[in-house]
Formats: sequence, structure tokens, C-alpha cells
Amino acid sequence: MSSTTLSDGDLASAAAPLRHANLTFAARYPGESGRRQPVHVVYGGAQLFRAESTRRLGEIAVRALDEYAPDAATLAEAVGLPAGALAETVYGRVMEKLRREPVEDFRIDFEDGYGNRPDAEEDADAVRVAGELARGMEAGTLPPFIGMRVKPLNEELRGRSVRTLDLLLTALVAQTGGRLPENWVVTLPKVTVPEQVAFFVEVLRRLEGSLGVAEGTLRFELMVEVPQAVIGVDGRCALPAFLDAAGGRMTAAHFGTYDYTAGVGVTASQQRMRHPACDYARHAMQVAFAGTGVWLSDGSTTVMPVPVHRAAQGETLTAEQARENRESVHRAWRMHYDDVRHSLVHGFYQGWDLHPAQLPTRYAAVFAFFLEGLELAAQRLRNFVEKAAQATLVGDVFDDAATGQGLLNYFARGINSGALTEEEAREMTGLTLEELRGRSFLKILRNRQG
Repeated sequence: MSSTTLSDGDLASAAAPLRHANLTFAARYPGESGRRQPVHVVYGGAQLFRAESTRRLGEIAVRALDEYAPDAATLAEAVGLPAGALAETVYGRVMEKLRREPVEDFRIDFEDGYGNRPDAEEDADAVRVAGELARGMEAGTLPPFIGMRVKPLNEELRGRSVRTLDLLLTALVAQTGGRLPENWVVTLPKVTVPEQVAFFVEVLRRLEGSLGVAEGTLRFELMVEVPQAVIGVDGRCALPAFLDAAGGRMTAAHFGTYDYTAGVGVTASQQRMRHPACDYARHAMQVAFAGTGVWLSDGSTTVMPVPVHRAAQGETLTAEQARENRESVHRAWRMHYDDVRHSLVHGFYQGWDLHPAQLPTRYAAVFAFFLEGLELAAQRLRNFVEKAAQATLVGDVFDDAATGQGLLNYFARGINSGALTEEEAREMTGLTLEELRGRSFLKILRNRQG
């Protein structure tokens, strides 16, 4: 019979601080929640917001697709997707998505998309937006996720920022009997120091008490837009301190492409989503928030897919003008599609859209990303599960347990994005719906091993 030298009692005192450290680590890094993360957030100026805004955006997106890519082959050529069965599937699902749920997340913008207006005008818009939100809640026209972006909390704009938030929420709960829209979130831009986050948490806490809504209801996301948010004055990454100051209310971190690149000295002509400086910041965000459950969102493509010519009333465009319009839209679509692909490859599954004609390429890029490798991923996952955690070789790809979790995440995000259905994933992988929804590869293996 085997024997050991150290007893459990011998190690008890030594294990106590380790147990505390392990539990603290597990609490800070709980992993992904499994909640649906929207694939984008559409920003629109508060002065333009109406209860029907997202439905109208979808109608404009469908018209753009009808005019500039009326079939799968045309869209595939425009964005660089190989023509064939995949392009046909993507096109069909994009069109269905635009008609059913064109916008997943919308942010009513009181910052850059709104500008600095007279206080009386912003006061009026805050109250008017509340009325439109209440009307949208009643009519069921709001998207699944929605919120507002306030101004920064610097000394110049802090008072204006909090006043707008207070006015809007006070008017909203008065009209809805204390209810907020589903998945309501507030975006806090240009965060520079943890004290701004801590202050905002206190503002939200006091608003909850004054408005009579449950504690913890008001949540926020912050924007990483300044270099000092990545590397602080002490030479350390400042992002973990932001999360510490958030008091459990922080849902996501969004990357601000253009403020950030300007902040590190990139000239305007070179400011773009795929600049190496942006990759550095995005990777820092990934490392800082990995395992915390905080969602990551990329920035926006600012080249809009719009025509260069418009026909005067009673006239039609020439053939040359129509061709130039088509080329202009297709160029912008290709840039947006490639930017979204770049984000997805780098593990950013959400991004910003600024124009309704970007919705077709947002969904096309997301759907193609998850569908094009589907059969191989399904085969690898099925084989791996069947061998119950034994390493397996499919083709020239060698899988281990971490890769198994990655494959499961691939299907979970594909389902969340709308690229594939739960039933399709179930049939392809051999997993049950419960296993797919549980999102734990190790749990699947333990259950299957008995």
C-alpha cells in the first residue's frame, strides 16, 4: 500500500492562503456568461432618434442591398466572398436578418454623434428621447439591446453628462411605471482614470435609489479611446483598475479607433481600423479583460457605402453615374467587410456600425466567418467528444482540451450571431441542446464519461 509523508493536517495552514487566492481569482475571472452578445452596436445622434428608428434602418439596408447587390453573386464579388453555395446561404440569411431583426443593439448618442448644443436643446432632447423609448417599449419596436452614450466625465462636461442621463431616466421611468428597456446600458466615453468610473458607479447607484429601481439595474460599458487607458501614468495597464472601480456594473469595453489613433500621433490619412496601433490596444484589452465576462467591441469603419451621384427631381442618372455609384458603394462595402473580418479573426465579435447600408456587410462578414469553416469544426468537435478527452487528429490539426473548448465556443458564438441555428449545430456536432447551451467542454466530457 502506498504511503505519503505529509498528512492533510500538515498542509492545512499552508493551503489556507492558497485557497483564498484561488477563490479570489475564480471570482474575478468567472469566464463567459453565455449571454447573447450582439454582433454590433449602431450609433445614432439623439436628435434623430425615434421609436421606429431601427425598423427604418432595416428598410434602408434592404433597399441598399436590392439596388447595389440584388443577388448573391453580386454581393460576393463586391466583398470578396467566393461565389457558390456559401455565398447563396450567406445572402439568404442576410436578407432574412435585415427583414426580421436589422439592428441588434442601438446607442442613442449624446456625444460625438450629437455634438455640443445649447443646454436647453439637450435638455429637451433628453426628455423627448425618453418619450420615444417609452413609445417603443409599448409598441415593441426597440431592438433587443439598447442604451445611450453620455458625454465624458472630464471637468468641462461632467455636469452636462450627468444631467442628460438624469433627465432621460427620470422622464422614462415616470412614463413606464419604473421600467427600463430590456438590456439597457449606458456608454461612458473617453475614460482616462479609475476615479471617473468610480464616480459614475456612484451616480448610477444614487439614480437607482431616487428612481425606485432595483440596485444593480443600471449598468454601463466604457470606451477605450485614449492611450493612457492602455498604459497609465505608473507604467501599468490601467484597464484592470477600471474594472475594479466598476463595482460589478461594467458589461463591456468598446475600442475607439479614431480618438485612439489620433492620441498616439497617427495622421488622419492613416487612421483606420486595421492600423497596427489599433491591434496593440485591442490585444491589451483582450488580456486585461480575458475571463472576466466583460464583452469586447471593436470600433467603426467611417467610409460610408453611399452613392456619389443623386438624380435631380424628375431626372435619372446616366449609365456612367450609375456605374460610379455602384463602384463607390462596393468599395465601401469591401472595406467594411474586411474590417469586420479582421475584428472577428482577432476575437472581437462585436463592432460599431454608423450607416444602415453597413448592415448587409456586417451580417455577411459575421455569417461567412462562422459558416465557412463549419464542417471541419463540427467534425473536430464530434471526434473529440466521442474520444472523451483523448487527443485526436483530424486532417493535419491536432486537438487538445483547450481547443475542444474553443471549438465549442465557435458554435456557441455562431448560434448567438444568427449564422446557424441550434438545430443545425446539434445535427452537425452530435451534441444535445443542453450541452450546446451549457458552453462547458469539460462538463460535457465528464457527463459522457459517466
